[in-house]
Amino acid sequence: MSLMSLKSGTDIRGTAIGEKTDLTDEAIRKITKGFVKVVSEKCSVEPEEMTVAVGHDSRLSAERIKQNVIAVLCAEGVKVLDCSLASTPAMFMTTVTLGCTASVQITASHHPFDKNGLKFFTKDGGFESSDITKILQYAEKADVSGVSDSDNSEKVDFMSQYADILCKMICDGVNAQNFEKPLEGFHIVTDAGNGVGGFYAEKVLKKLGADISGSLFLDPDGSFPNHAPNPEDKTAMKFISDAVVSSGADFGVIFDTDVDRAACVDANGKEINRNSLVALASAIALEGNDGGTIVTDSVTSDGLKIFIEEHLGGKHHRFRRGYKNVINEAIRLNNEGINCPLAIETSGHAALRENYFLDDGAYLITKIIILLASLRKEGKKIGDIISSLRQPEEEREMRFKILAEDFRSYGEDVINKLEEYAKMRDGWKIADDNREGIRISLDKKHGDGWMLLRLSVHDPILPFNAESDSEGGVEKIISEFYEFIKTFEKLDLSAFSAN
Repeated sequence: MSLMSLKSGTDIRGTAIGEKTDLTDEAIRKITKGFVKVVSEKCSVEPEEMTVAVGHDSRLSAERIKQNVIAVLCAEGVKVLDCSLASTPAMFMTTVTLGCTASVQITASHHPFDKNGLKFFTKDGGFESSDITKILQYAEKADVSGVSDSDNSEKVDFMSQYADILCKMICDGVNAQNFEKPLEGFHIVTDAGNGVGGFYAEKVLKKLGADISGSLFLDPDGSFPNHAPNPEDKTAMKFISDAVVSSGADFGVIFDTDVDRAACVDANGKEINRNSLVALASAIALEGNDGGTIVTDSVTSDGLKIFIEEHLGGKHHRFRRGYKNVINEAIRLNNEGINCPLAIETSGHAALRENYFLDDGAYLITKIIILLASLRKEGKKIGDIISSLRQPEEEREMRFKILAEDFRSYGEDVINKLEEYAKMRDGWKIADDNREGIRISLDKKHGDGWMLLRLSVHDPILPFNAESDSEGGVEKIISEFYEFIKTFEKLDLSAFSAN
C-alpha cells in the first residue's frame, strides 16, 4: 500500500482498527519521521532543537498511535510534551502558549470509531496540503526498523491551561459584579458526544458559576455509543435541543469529537447551526470591524448574504468548500489590506482573526457565551441578534458519482456546460460571485431560489445544493436541473430516484 493513499486534504487519515487497518504501527512511525523532516525544513531547526507537543481525541486507537509517534520523536532527539486527551485547537495553542516548535493531534474528527488520523501545526497554523504530500513522500522512503519503543516525553496537562485561557476571556468579557463567577444564574447544557469537549462544561462553564445539569455525554468514549459527534448530524442536534428544553436551560452547546467545530441552541431548543451560526458569528466578528468582510464557503444561503450586507453592514465573500480553503482566503484578503475578521464554513468551522485564524469551536462558543451574558443585562436574547436572518423555506443536497476514469475533467466539463445552458434559460441568472462550481439563481416561476453544482475537493462526486424561499420550490429547481443533467451518461443519477 502506498502511504500517499492516507492523504486527506490537509490531514492524514485512515482506518486504525480492524482487518482493513492501514494506519499500522509501521505507517505511523514512517509518517512521524517524515513529519520531523518537514518541520526541520519549515522551521530551519534540527530535530534536537525541536519541542513537539502530542495530543489526541477520545478514539480507541489513539493511545497506540500516540505511542508510535512519541517513540519516533524521541528516537530523533526531539523534546516531546505528552498532552494526552486534548482538543485539536488546544494542540495548535501549544505552539503559541508553550512555544512548541510544532504539534501533532491524533484525530479523525467526526468520522466513525475505526478511523483515525493526524493533524500537524506550527505557530503559523495547520499544515497545507503540499506539506502533507511532502511528509508522505519522505515517509515512503523512511527506515524505522531501528526505532525502539522508548518514551522520554514529559506529561503536560495543557487542557487545564487552555480552559483557564477561556475562563479569563469570559471573566474579562462579561465583567460581572461577581467577576470570578460571571455565569452565576445561567443554566447551560453541553453535549460533548463522548469526544473531548466535556472539559468545556466542567472546567469552563461550571467553574464560572453556571449550572450544567442536564449535560450529555461528557465522558470520553471512542466507541461513540450515543450519537455521531457531529453538529451537522440531525440526531446529534435533536439530543442537545431536547436536553435544553427538558432541563429548562438557558442555552445549549454541542461540539464535534475534537472541538474544532461547534453549534448551539437557544432556550426554546431552536438550533443555531449552519447559516444561523454563520450569521451569529458574523455579528460578533463585525463588532468593531465596520464594513468588514466575512468569508464563507459556497453553500451559504441568499438570506445570509442579505443579513451580512444589509443588516450588519459587512461584505459577504463566498469561497470554496473546505475549512482550510476558507481560512486561507481570509488570510489572503487581510494580506491585501482588506479587513476580514472571520472565516467560517457552514459545517461549523469558525476561525476568527483575533484567534490566529484558528478554527476553534470552544473559542467561538466562548465568544457567544460572552454575548449571551451581555444581552441578559439588556433584557435581550441571542435570538434577537439574528431575528432578521431570512431562512430558506426548503433546502436539499444531492450527490452524483462520476463514473469516468478522469473524473475531474469530466466533472469540470459538466459544470462548464451547465454555465452555457444557464445563459440560455429564461428565469435563470448566474451568480456574480462564483468562486466554486456554478451557482445559479432562479426566479419565482422556476423555483424561487438557487442551485449550486460543484466538484468535490477529493472524491469523484458532483455535489448539488438547492434552496428555495417557496414551498415546493426545491422540487421545481431539481426538475429543471434534471432536464440538463439527464444527458450525461457517465454520471450516476440514482439520487433523483431517492428523492
